[in-house]
Amino acid sequence: MKARMPSNRKGLPEDRRSTGESVPEKRTQARRGIHDPLGKTPARGREAAVAGWIILAMFAALLAYFVWFEAVGRESVLVNPLNNRTSNMEQTVVNLAVTQNAEDGSEYRYYPFPELFCHTIGYAPLGGAGLESSQKILMLTSHISVLEQLRNEFLHIKSPGDTLHVTLNDQLQQYCSDLLAGRNGAIIASDPKTGKILAMVSNPGFNPSTIEEDWSSLISSDNTSGNLINRGSQGLYPPGSTFKVITLLEYIRENPDTWQDFSYTCNGVFTYGDYAVSCHEGHAHGTVDIYEAMEQSCNGAFITMGMTLDPDKWEQLARDFGYNQKFDLDVASSQSSFSIGEDSSDWDFIQEAIGQGTTVATPLLNLCIYSAIANGGVMMKPYLVDYYTNADGREIRRTQPSVLLNCISKSDADLLVDFCTKVVSSGSGYQAAANWCQSAGKTGSAQFSSTAGLYHAWFVGFAPAEDPEIAVSVLVEQGGAGGEVAAPIAGSIFNKYNELKTAGLIGE
Repeated sequence: MKARMPSNRKGLPEDRRSTGESVPEKRTQARRGIHDPLGKTPARGREAAVAGWIILAMFAALLAYFVWFEAVGRESVLVNPLNNRTSNMEQTVVNLAVTQNAEDGSEYRYYPFPELFCHTIGYAPLGGAGLESSQKILMLTSHISVLEQLRNEFLHIKSPGDTLHVTLNDQLQQYCSDLLAGRNGAIIASDPKTGKILAMVSNPGFNPSTIEEDWSSLISSDNTSGNLINRGSQGLYPPGSTFKVITLLEYIRENPDTWQDFSYTCNGVFTYGDYAVSCHEGHAHGTVDIYEAMEQSCNGAFITMGMTLDPDKWEQLARDFGYNQKFDLDVASSQSSFSIGEDSSDWDFIQEAIGQGTTVATPLLNLCIYSAIANGGVMMKPYLVDYYTNADGREIRRTQPSVLLNCISKSDADLLVDFCTKVVSSGSGYQAAANWCQSAGKTGSAQFSSTAGLYHAWFVGFAPAEDPEIAVSVLVEQGGAGGEVAAPIAGSIFNKYNELKTAGLIGE
């Protein structure tokens, strides 16, 4: 198809017809200074062209940055502590979980399970706590389409935020809560191979839905219950005999050729000068080798080991297991501590060898230590955030298991697994036995007062011993003997886990 040329109605000369221009047009161009007889672009024309390209380039760069920000840079900017916009985001983005409207039109947070998840999920008002605090920015972020966000902003409609999916199993959480009902303490269960927390219960709790109304009474000096403390990750307790795996391993390392020859005769009380320390309830274990010392949790035997140890190496091993270190976790956590040195007294060595004295640990660190033993010496980072989805249900972010510490060699870990297995199969932790596999772990009866008979009950362990799927840390405040109180709780949790796994209600 050809272009149609205009007719020559005025009989213009041939040379003028060939240009397709009129005389007035040529004169106009010449008068405006556009015509260049040499065929060059005038200076003013070049400036206009350059300006046009600059504007086009700026627009393209702005568009590219906008796309990058939405796809990559948005989260890094939002989590920047200098970004004041985050304090106002709740006004433009719908909160996660259950946000409800009051009769006056105001919004408030509602928690369907008042105390079951109070320390892990936390609360939003009054500065927030738990996941409500640590994950606030991510939950206020919306990953719906950019166009939809722009539309909502134009219409002054809140964009739906992303949904946080936690690792907790609701049925196992409820079961652990029921086991601890009426007693202060903490229970944590996790997958030792990944660090995924399956249950985390702390007692006593509080109702996060009424946190503002209850705040004064919760923080009152008259309230000594510590309801707001997550005892699982923040509570610090003497670990008692659960610490003996560290004393034991350091003794084995310092006596590589003779540790198997260890022998101790227990009459129920260890004496050293003016010092005297009893085994639990003064029980005399008789002559024990190193395996029997662990099985029966003989204090005298472990004090004898501890008195010979190099304090620097001993303290370093404790640090390798996470003592004296602060970790950045999904929920607030306290730093566990162990200290021994050349200037420490004999009494210090006696006490620290059996997890007493100044040594304190959180139930979470104890869980991580025994999980590392179960996992070939590798401590995985514990986590509660499983993954995020956007308002359309599309997964946009998932926590990948990561190594927290490489604690010990696999050969050392395998050796400790053997010791922990004997504790359950024929020792003080026999009530932590599972009905579907061989479990392993260590009991602890940690004295927390000079008054005789006041003990926190511990059991920390895992199952199955040979290929662990679940690790458990149980701490019952003022519970008494760990083997009598905490061990049966752990055993029932092992069995409940298997029941849920068999029913397809837990695990991948």
